[in-house]
Amino acid sequence: MTEQPIELQSTLTCPECGHAQTETMPTESCQWFYECTACQAILKPRPGDCCVFCSYATVPCPPVQRGGGCCG
Repeated sequence: MTEQPIELQSTLTCPECGHAQTETMPTESCQWFYECTACQAILKPRPGDCCVFCSYATVPCPPVQRGGGCCG
């Protein structure tokens, strides 16, 4: 079985203003905060999500992509 490559680019969409920005995700950790480049809102993970990428982006964070749990 071949391991799927980890996607590092993900597009975050701000729930406050709708601005979308493609960012590179950290590979070994989660990102708990993100400042929208358009409206400066500080994004935090939704309840039950481990990071802003899992909550607001097109691709979940690398630890989740690997099939494991996320940041503990």
